[in-house]
Amino acid sequence: MTLTWTSKPFHALTLTELYALLQLRSEVFVVEQTCAFQDIDGQDQVAYHLLGHSEEGELVAYTRLFGAGISYPEASIGRVVVSPKARRFGLGRELLRQSIAAVGTLFGEQPIQIGAQLYLQDFYESFDFQQVGEGYLEDGIPHIHMVRA
Repeated sequence: MTLTWTSKPFHALTLTELYALLQLRSEVFVVEQTCAFQDIDGQDQVAYHLLGHSEEGELVAYTRLFGAGISYPEASIGRVVVSPKARRFGLGRELLRQSIAAVGTLFGEQPIQIGAQLYLQDFYESFDFQQVGEGYLEDGIPHIHMVRA
């Protein structure tokens, strides 16, 4: 599956793009993971939004990107999500590659911090992220902080 990637600040998102990204995040983080949490957290407005659209124009992969000092002292990647219907095509790996590259383009090459779900630790380590600090629960799901230097 080949995706078209775009990165936009909040103010450049169309209403259709905003609706699609909120719908995808809700589908996975709230419904699939059965986790009631405040997804719309006031940080979308200061983030860049990396959108991966299928050949049919459907949003199937997404992350939020932040410069240093917003979510963490380092630049950061968050809300990493691939649509359930687009999984098993290696899009998670491509999404993370695109996200790391976009952080470098937008904010310059620098360390990147993430708050990762614990079960994905090996996945993120394959991109040179390393755990820092102790694990923690976020909305009932085990997480760890990880940094890519």
